Amino acid sequence: MRLKKGDIVSRLSYDQDIAFFISDIIKIDNELIAILKGLTIRIEADAPLYDLRLLEEDRVYKLLNEFDSNLENVKKNILINKKVPNKRSRVDYGRILHLDGDKKYSEKSQRFYKNLGLDVTVKNIAESRQPQLIEYLLSKYTPDILVITRT
Repeated sequence: MRLKKGDIVSRLSYDQDIAFFISDIIKIDNELIAILKGLTIRIEADAPLYDLRLLEEDRVYKLLNEFDSNLENVKKNILINKKVPNKRSRVDYGRILHLDGDKKYSEKSQRFYKNLGLDVTVKNIAESRQPQLIEYLLSKYTPDILVITRT
């Protein structure tokens, strides 16, 4: 079976420890290399196509369900420990500004923060541009907490 962009795979050389989706396939020195992004964790890697194994659909669903369940447990623990009566109540951690160069991760983070009722602004900004924009963004949003996720 020929692997393609969008396929969900694992790396044989790492005992298939992480599920990735193929974000791109490039050719280097006549070898096809997949650019990989983590399916449930924020990681980016590359691997030759021969090192990849396509994951079966039921395993992918199981991984995604486990991930959602873990997020739900984290959310419940945060809400319980802060004695918040319901999810519509806002935990007051102050304003949060989160910068990330990965669009999918930014979107996941935004949904997670929203479910927790946090006052957050998530900006998807290429990592190479973040140093030039950080001062402007800090003055514009005046966050109490700054989160920068990088690969």
